[in-house]
Amino acid sequence: MFDSKKDADAHDKMLELADGFRTLFETQVEGISEQDAENIGLLLSMNKHVLIAACKGNPDLLAGIGQDNEEETASNITPLTAKA
Repeated sequence: MFDSKKDADAHDKMLELADGFRTLFETQVEGISEQDAENIGLLLSMNKHVLIAACKGNPDLLAGIGQDNEEETASNITPLTAKA
């Protein structure tokens, strides 16, 4: 649950963006699994402000994704692993 309607609405918008990314990956990346597309969509959606700043000329910021909120990310997203 959320403390306010504003927080709930922000969460809903984040999930909508994640779903949009998921759909994009599923239609544009051949062979991607639904779960991987969902995980990537959530990761990008949860870090949209970093992505925006990176696109505006600060690509080094991408290296920090997940470092500040590792515990939160770990509870919400299963990390992608290389398939052997």
